[in-house]
Amino acid sequence: MKSYWLLGAGLLLMAVGALAGCTGGHATRPYSVAVDGSPQHGRELIVHYGCGACHTIPGIYTARGLVGPPLFFWSRRTMIAGELPNNPENLVRWIENPPAIEPGTAMPNLGVTPPQARDIAAYLYTLQ
Repeated sequence: MKSYWLLGAGLLLMAVGALAGCTGGHATRPYSVAVDGSPQHGRELIVHYGCGACHTIPGIYTARGLVGPPLFFWSRRTMIAGELPNNPENLVRWIENPPAIEPGTAMPNLGVTPPQARDIAAYLYTLQ
């Protein structure tokens, strides 16, 4: 009886482990808010800095750019610019100064301050 229970428990653990790795290319847990960020202010900053000139961004009507990637489902992405794991700290760094992370990137350094970058990141992490 005991060996059947152990076998069942082992199979269950293997199934859970296998499913944990099946994320379809998406992050295993979406972030809801970046460090101390205000999603509403982030949305306003995205409009102010003209991010929509290059990106299509859900929730921002004027953001219909086709130069950079669309930012749909941002919170479920695993990488930032193919360079960094997608987490709030890395996204803030990327928004502050993209060329410092990926020299030659088409995304310019717009002079976004650290608090503004946190707010922009907070908005992007609402995109699930």
